[in-house]
Amino acid sequence: MDSSPPRTPFMWRFMLVLARIVVAPLCRLRVSGTVPAELRGRPLILAANHVSPFDPIVMTAACHKARIAPRILATGGIFDAPIAGAAMRAAGHIRVDRNTAHVADALPAAAQALRDGAMVLVYPEGRIGLDPWMWPERGKTGVARMAALAGAPVLPVAQWGAHAVLPYETPKRLLPSLLRALRRRPVVHVRFGDAPVDLTGVTGTAGAQAMQATRLIMDGIHDTLAALRPGEMETPHHIDRTRPPDLSRVRPRRPAGNPISRP
Repeated sequence: MDSSPPRTPFMWRFMLVLARIVVAPLCRLRVSGTVPAELRGRPLILAANHVSPFDPIVMTAACHKARIAPRILATGGIFDAPIAGAAMRAAGHIRVDRNTAHVADALPAAAQALRDGAMVLVYPEGRIGLDPWMWPERGKTGVARMAALAGAPVLPVAQWGAHAVLPYETPKRLLPSLLRALRRRPVVHVRFGDAPVDLTGVTGTAGAQAMQATRLIMDGIHDTLAALRPGEMETPHHIDRTRPPDLSRVRPRRPAGNPISRP
């Protein structure tokens, strides 16, 4: 039986290159860290924070730079668009119909992709985060459940600065935002974590384990992000004033660099 990872569809390879072309005039992309060699070519979940509508394009460009091609869990609305939807399906990405009866369908689809040897990228927050200080929010448990179903490790990924290219309100005032980005070319960072999140100590029922694992995954993303914003630990240098703050999903924060405590 062939255990090699699935072949990357041509459309996804094209989109990876296209993202680098799109990103170049709009920002200065800086990619740090990498996916360790021992995690390549095997099931792996990349769990990233979400700060801007520009994130998926930035992350695609960063993946091309890192020489990886994960399948992405993306909102169903993109799949319904005439051109983008066809491209997403041809690229092999996975649809997530949030706030519908079909939202649970994405979990077994992603777990099967992982069991088939794919790398999968997901935003555990399930939306652009609305933490007032732009730290990761409390995550949804889908990523932890996906990891448990497929037996796949979770590598945290952090991105920072894309909100200076496209603000939360996009597509409203899209043209002024693009013109401003073309003029300023802000620095946008993507950092791949140093190691997978250690989930070996979670205990209890399946639900309790998912909640504990989710907290650890979000802690891992938080620590990876902290390395990208050392002078912005409280208030970001660039403030997206179109972003409505929401305190309902704010996570307790600890000083950066403190070890992750078990729940």
